[in-house]
Amino acid sequence: MTPLPIALGGTELIAWRLDQAVHAATWNSGEGAYRVGGRWNSKGVRAVYCSIDPATAILEVAVHKGFRALDAVPHTLTAAVISDASAIHVVDPASVPNPNWLRPGIPSAGQQAFGNDLLMKHRVVAMPSAVSSYSWNLIFVASVAAGTYALRLQETFALDTRLHPPAGR
Repeated sequence: MTPLPIALGGTELIAWRLDQAVHAATWNSGEGAYRVGGRWNSKGVRAVYCSIDPATAILEVAVHKGFRALDAVPHTLTAAVISDASAIHVVDPASVPNPNWLRPGIPSAGQQAFGNDLLMKHRVVAMPSAVSSYSWNLIFVASVAAGTYALRLQETFALDTRLHPPAGR
């Protein structure tokens, strides 16, 4: 059962992440972001991207891979407890130098440098999602955030089959 968010009476802040099952054991390594960079980090920075709800975590992966891959390739949903909410730096969207950084698109060098700086200064960064602007992502570098989070659960992800119907439906 999905734990209730704090706002609805839950007692823990959960960071959600969706990975291919073959990478589940290294969910917090930041390897993918290290190799190619991401929206809020340049290549060479081991940023770990999570969301504050599982639906946003799914959309964040689907926007890159598509629902076909989520339907046909085994994935694992990971939940990690953020033990110290005061460790989270919430980015005010108005403080982002370029509002286009919060919209879908290819990240700029300036955007990645801005994110790198945040990730080195703060244990966990909360940033609005570009996929769903009313949702939030949690981003951290494991070595910087050590002791701030703990693995809660990992389970096999199963895509709702209506999101990848047969052709012609």
